[in-house]
Amino acid sequence: MGAVYFYHLTRQPVEVTLPMLLDKSLAAGWRVAVRGTDPARMDWLDQKLWLGPEEQFLPHGLAGGDHDADQPVLLTVGPGEANNPACLMAIDGAEVSVDEVQRLERVCILFDGHDDSALGVARAQWKALTGAGCRALYWSEESGRWQKLRETGGD
Repeated sequence: MGAVYFYHLTRQPVEVTLPMLLDKSLAAGWRVAVRGTDPARMDWLDQKLWLGPEEQFLPHGLAGGDHDADQPVLLTVGPGEANNPACLMAIDGAEVSVDEVQRLERVCILFDGHDDSALGVARAQWKALTGAGCRALYWSEESGRWQKLRETGGD
């Protein structure tokens, strides 16, 4: 059984934090699906990842291409199963199921700490997933570095 990691973004935006988490996931040997809610936003994120420093290049693709199954990182607004991920990263309030938390090595939920709507969605996700018995960890960067502030569930 995996775990769900909640990342409360207060200092760095998703386009800065996500590459760091993707790099760590790829180093662990995991394929990753990044699930969003808006195709235009995923296209924007795709461009941000392509324009990053060459030494920090993250191999990835947008879902819907001919080579989705080959992508180490697949950006999607759908289920995100095409590349057989071990890790799911949900942004912008994308839904995550209990089954995904239980089946995958890791699920990460990144949310904007300056957006009241995003905070509300993340709180609801925490409540639903922990209420279903999922192990959940809450990480915050408020202090200037990432710190685990809470862990619950996953007997």
